[in-house]
Amino acid sequence: MSPRTVNWGALRARRDGEPGEVEGLRERKKRLMRQQLSDTATEMFVERGFDAVRVAEIAEACGVSEKTVFNYFPTKESLILDHPDTALAALRADLAEPGVSPVEAVLRILAEERAAVLSWLAEQDDPADAITKSRRFGLLIATTPALRAHRLEMTEQLVVVAAEALAERSGTTPDDPEPRVLATALVALWQIQFRSMAKHLDVTRTPEAVEEAVAADVGRAAGLVEAGLKALPRFTA
Repeated sequence: MSPRTVNWGALRARRDGEPGEVEGLRERKKRLMRQQLSDTATEMFVERGFDAVRVAEIAEACGVSEKTVFNYFPTKESLILDHPDTALAALRADLAEPGVSPVEAVLRILAEERAAVLSWLAEQDDPADAITKSRRFGLLIATTPALRAHRLEMTEQLVVVAAEALAERSGTTPDDPEPRVLATALVALWQIQFRSMAKHLDVTRTPEAVEEAVAADVGRAAGLVEAGLKALPRFTA
């Protein structure tokens, strides 16, 4: 299979956003190169294993130097797991939005990420093959120590950003217990969604059925966080 046959960006569910109308040629080339590098690396990692693939091989497959790869991605792990600045900025912005509860803001982001994966799945001529690919992707992450460690680091980045946004919203500081605990609980909803997708994504369910099941699981977890927020009214203002 070719990198162009699988929308790895959808499986990674990154929130990079759509290119804007004012995007220049230089910016477009950089965005497309970044996507090519990440998709090619993901394809090779899934096929052969993360440790078996050298960054030099990824560079060669994309027709660039190894230095160019590291200009776009600081580590080998970030080629497959990365939270661009735009994603972190989106979390910060959504949590700061007046009149929107922190839980609602995160649920909105998670719904967008589910839509990216499920819309890709709905477009496939062979859903069973597509599900197999997505499961192999998830298995790669779960069974590779370096990728698990990198994912934990990414999770911590999200928690830090969320705590900062919540502290600013509530007039506290990011190091106070309340914003830190709340941020950790909110970011944990990503893991709930990841596990729920792995559980419900199979050939017996339509994308619509998967969406309903995963949204229900995430919603139940979010309800627990929302219940805790009742004791912290300043964070919902």
